[in-house]
Amino acid sequence: MARTNPFTFFQQVRSEVGKVVWPTRNETLISTAMVLAMVIFASLFFLAADQIIQFFVGLILSIR
Repeated sequence: MARTNPFTFFQQVRSEVGKVVWPTRNETLISTAMVLAMVIFASLFFLAADQIIQFFVGLILSIR
């Protein structure tokens, strides 16, 4: 593999960074809100699933 001159490398990096389409502020806020909503939904789902499993295991083992 041929070695690249550091100056050429940084020129190529700068060129590639210029091609990146950065999200707008609104897109970032919407994505963040969606992630937080999904985290809350998943945590509530697993809390409910855990409580249900705990109840049935308690019934089966007669712990309660």
